[in-house]
Amino acid sequence: MIEAAATNPQLLEVITSWLREVPVKDIVNSPLLAIILNALNNDNAFEAATDCLCAIFKETREVDEYMPTIETLLPRVLALQPRIAQTAQQEDSEAFKGITRIFAEAGEAWVVLIAREPKVFRPLVEAILECAHRDFDKDAISLTFGFWYELKLYLVLEIYIEARMQYVDVYSKLVDIMVKQLEFPSADGGNDTDLFDGDREAEEKFREFRHHMGDVLKDCCEIMGVTPCLTKIFDAIKSWMSSYASLATDNSVPHWQQLEAPLFGMRAMGRMVDKDEDIILPQIMPLLVQIPRHEKLRFATIMVLGRYTEWTSNHPELLESQFTYIVSSFATDSKEIVRAAAMAMKFFCTDCKHLLGGQVVQLQQFYDQTLDKLPGVSQEELTEGVASVVAVQPPSQTYQLMKLYCDPLMARLMALANAATDEDSKLKVADHMQLITLFIQIVTPWIEANQEHPGVKYCQEIFPILATILDNFMNFTPICERICRTWRYMVISYRTAMAPLLPLMANKLAEGFAASRQGCFLWVTSAILREFSEDRDHVDEQTTEHIYSFFELQSTAMLKAMTDLPPQDLPDVIEDFYRLLIDALLYYPHKMIQSPLFTPIFQAAVAALDLEQRDPLSAVLHYLRDVIAYGGDNPPSSFKSANPPELQQAIQQLVLANGEILVKGIMKGMMISFPGDCFTDGSGVLLGLFEILPQQTAAWVDQVLRMLPPGTVGEPEINRLMNSIREKLSVGNDGVRKVRSLLQDFTNNYRRRYVAPRDGLGRLETTRFHFNG
Repeated sequence: MIEAAATNPQLLEVITSWLREVPVKDIVNSPLLAIILNALNNDNAFEAATDCLCAIFKETREVDEYMPTIETLLPRVLALQPRIAQTAQQEDSEAFKGITRIFAEAGEAWVVLIAREPKVFRPLVEAILECAHRDFDKDAISLTFGFWYELKLYLVLEIYIEARMQYVDVYSKLVDIMVKQLEFPSADGGNDTDLFDGDREAEEKFREFRHHMGDVLKDCCEIMGVTPCLTKIFDAIKSWMSSYASLATDNSVPHWQQLEAPLFGMRAMGRMVDKDEDIILPQIMPLLVQIPRHEKLRFATIMVLGRYTEWTSNHPELLESQFTYIVSSFATDSKEIVRAAAMAMKFFCTDCKHLLGGQVVQLQQFYDQTLDKLPGVSQEELTEGVASVVAVQPPSQTYQLMKLYCDPLMARLMALANAATDEDSKLKVADHMQLITLFIQIVTPWIEANQEHPGVKYCQEIFPILATILDNFMNFTPICERICRTWRYMVISYRTAMAPLLPLMANKLAEGFAASRQGCFLWVTSAILREFSEDRDHVDEQTTEHIYSFFELQSTAMLKAMTDLPPQDLPDVIEDFYRLLIDALLYYPHKMIQSPLFTPIFQAAVAALDLEQRDPLSAVLHYLRDVIAYGGDNPPSSFKSANPPELQQAIQQLVLANGEILVKGIMKGMMISFPGDCFTDGSGVLLGLFEILPQQTAAWVDQVLRMLPPGTVGEPEINRLMNSIREKLSVGNDGVRKVRSLLQDFTNNYRRRYVAPRDGLGRLETTRFHFNG
């Protein structure tokens, strides 16, 4: 009867479903367990039996509670171990995966016991190890990765140090298995360029799989220590060298897979290796630069060298040979190798920058000759690397080095700009600008405040060229954005030293924004406001006055734009504008609040509440919250002094004059149009209003609620809400926050029950903004 039942997959599915209701111990201690285990011998029922067993293991994760059940299950599971070899020899991939899954999930469920009682549970660990070892098509081994990670998490704890010692040999064997499984397949017919017979999906899956195996190697490093793991890598490299190195030629490298796999493993372990490791790496590194010229071997070697640059910076005697190897790799025809070399060069220059000062001039020659051969991303990586070397040279050399490196870049930029007629060629101009930006971003020497800054001196030379390019491509957004990004980093990198260039830059920003209405011009203004704020040292009052006047010019242009076009046509610019205003309010609160533009800017923000995109709305709401906070005692200010009464009074007057339309815009948004991510900021605006003007705000809320479309909310419901609000307000500050919750609940309920009427919102419609300046 048991044998017959064991052939029925539906019965096994029923048993699995029972586990949700029936205690697992009752099933394990019944004849049902024999049915489940016998079903593993039946092809039709095998998958259902595997699912059922794994479900049982999951139910026993609370190991202390289910110890008797686990004691019953363990010998029955271990009795399945001969099936590992059997299914592997038969090359039955589905059965092998199922058996591997059984052992791996049992291990994950009982991992605490495996750490607590290594003598009892070691056979289970060895079975999982055997599954990894015998995986003939590299499809089942990934099922064990979770177990090795979970076990590692316990074994690294001090309490399990004894168990860790007992499992070291298991993890040692696991390193050997992983390195073997990392090997690329052998090519049919010796075609190393297509190892997967054109199956790109299989190739991508294998690459991803290797990185997961790399994570397992990191787990092994934590259990065994880095040196023993590296020793195994070293032994594998030496073994290949002694067996096959003499047979390698420029056109053929026998069994290259057996050399590439330990190289990949070494790269994966890189994060675990200390830069002071002095036992194995000094022996491995000289071997790496002697590895035969084979595309995949060279790629793997470059990636290893790039991964260990921090270690190399601590061992300068090995730098020259590695650096020469990377540089020579740029001359190969392989795009993959060139991309890898560019990435490695970035890390070499970044981590070993203090060692490369003597080669900074030769490095420029290499950079200039190589740059045009690289794809865009690699150009940026190489530029980031060489700029890092320039950045650590003495400040007295900065200007000349900037000219040496950047003048050829500027010449290329001008040539590209002169030839740019279609979109693709214009995009090349924009992309090339990024290389110049990287130099400005990275080369930031410290210079005394009263001395000429070499970085600013060079920026003054190139600024007219950039301004001319900007004028010629004012209608092409990517170029405008990249040039503005460069200017922004000039300000961020050189800070107040940029003062000599500010008048020219301010004029171009004002002209550019007025002509194009692109938000990128506001990014730069925001950086200038931050760096030249009123409370900065070494900034005179005249400079701050000029900067604030220039900011008001841009604000006037933006208000005119918001008069000409509805907010829906300007969402990105509105976002950039109100993020700029947040900075202006933070750094220039006195000037801004007392400015004649302050009221129209506030009214424009209220009109912009009609927007339905998250990012611009968030910027507007944050600005409104900051403004309202100046009506109280604790505004967001860069000044340490208290908020003066005259500013508080000015804000309260502004709110009293515009409060009803503001509350209408916020309430309408929260009930109808705001995206979910803006609810908190919307209710935050209401909270701020209640904190500074509680009674007036309550009256405005009452008025807005009575403007809702007929048939949505009845008067009794409005009265109940308003009575609750007034009751909470009578408590004081603690009650104000509860008012926020009341309004959030009300608007959420309204939103769930009603949709915006098709014939418009009637009295809730927002009035179009108009600026008379």
